Amino acid sequence: MSLENLQTLWFLLIAVLWVGYFILEGFDFGVGVLLPFVSKNEADRRAVLTTLGPVWDGNEVWVLVAGGATFAAFPEWYATLFSGFYLPLFLILTSLIVRGVAFEYRSKYGKAQWRHRWDVAIVIASFLPALLWGVAFANIVRGVPIEKSADGYLEYTGGFFNLLNPYALLGGVVTLTVFLTHGAVFLSLKTDGGIRERARALALKIGLIAAVAAVAFLAWTNAMLAEFNGLVFGLSVLVAVLWLAGLLSILKVREGWAFIFSAGTIATFVATLFYALYPRVMPSSVSSQFDLTISNASATHNTLTVMSWVAVVMTPLVLIYQGWTYWVFRKRVSASQITNPEMGMLDTVHHP
Repeated sequence: MSLENLQTLWFLLIAVLWVGYFILEGFDFGVGVLLPFVSKNEADRRAVLTTLGPVWDGNEVWVLVAGGATFAAFPEWYATLFSGFYLPLFLILTSLIVRGVAFEYRSKYGKAQWRHRWDVAIVIASFLPALLWGVAFANIVRGVPIEKSADGYLEYTGGFFNLLNPYALLGGVVTLTVFLTHGAVFLSLKTDGGIRERARALALKIGLIAAVAAVAFLAWTNAMLAEFNGLVFGLSVLVAVLWLAGLLSILKVREGWAFIFSAGTIATFVATLFYALYPRVMPSSVSSQFDLTISNASATHNTLTVMSWVAVVMTPLVLIYQGWTYWVFRKRVSASQITNPEMGMLDTVHHP
């Protein structure tokens, strides 16, 4: 395969990894933020967290693979991204660490205050990545200050506050509200009783806010393009249609279809952004001559070839494993199944 085809292939594979991450970790973040809003007591909180117990760490693997693939396939993109977006990415990384610790530690001690503090940590550590991922990706699509340094390398020349522009902040609102809705839909699909009812009501309310924000963001994105792109516009319309179909499914209490439409919306939304970027990976807001593209940011032909063979072998195994995990833990959870909700050790769920 030619170098140009390998570069395009890995751009597509990285896009697929981000699609998988936002679909899976998206509901993960949403559930974390909604924890105090769908729970009335400790049994409810344990039931909500039980829905994430078998899957949250596997969901995070997608972002690790996406980061590793970017580093190996497009090292210049990786270096510019992590140097320019250092603070937001550091906050995201810290949040992911805190979330993992909170999930494991909240039930290791019997005091209610102890559990409450870790619950607060889960909410905050879920809220920040849900917001900051949108800010980061919106900046990538919009373009950031990239110029050629004295030694001839392209590098980010802006500061942290360059990232806090109106378009990027709107992108953050979109990912936050979409993930909250996605998480509420997931809870309505995975729980029963009061949690299910509260989650479904929240999905409808937040989903309407997300719809307005997403339409505004996609309209702005289309307006920024140098010329009208029919496919980008068509994908933007498809995003709106899928999202409205998901809200209608929630209204009709068809949670399975609602989750499929919600996941489809996220997949189409991310695909739209990556398509609008191609063949660039990080546009420069200074001049198009300083754009990072799949050509000037990529690794060598040999590196991309070896990576492709590894992906052919490993990708099916990862998909089979994750699919098996979701199948095994597919049953609904309710607060009535939680035995000894005030106990200080691991969550215990009784499956009748």
